[in-house]
Amino acid sequence: MRYYIALIHKEADSDFGVSFPDLPGCVTAGRDLAEARAMAEEALALHVEGLAADGEPVPEPSELDRVMTDPENREGVAVLVPAPEVRMRAVRVNVTFPEDLLASIDAYASRHGFNRSGFLAKAAREMMSDRRDGR
Repeated sequence: MRYYIALIHKEADSDFGVSFPDLPGCVTAGRDLAEARAMAEEALALHVEGLAADGEPVPEPSELDRVMTDPENREGVAVLVPAPEVRMRAVRVNVTFPEDLLASIDAYASRHGFNRSGFLAKAAREMMSDRRDGR
């Protein structure tokens, strides 16, 4: 699961405002901190799903250090908000595998409740996730 940094800020005589530095235009507010946090999750989900539906790329979340180097962000309190997994439109590709490997992939995928495409996509995501972790 990916987490985005939300900045919560409060002006006198106003609700708690929430903004996402990585997602311009994704803003919300709440009467108290709990409501602001809940509204932030809802706003993020709607924003990310809207980007995906429009075929727009969903940016990778920034590191806290990078977000806080912007002086405008230093007045907000940073919180992490989970982003929903969004399925992008599937695209057909043509790849070549040795016949025995393809048979092994199909057999493994079938035993574990996947089709070939689903298995290869899951394997790719897991491999790339491991690489981000330094493995």
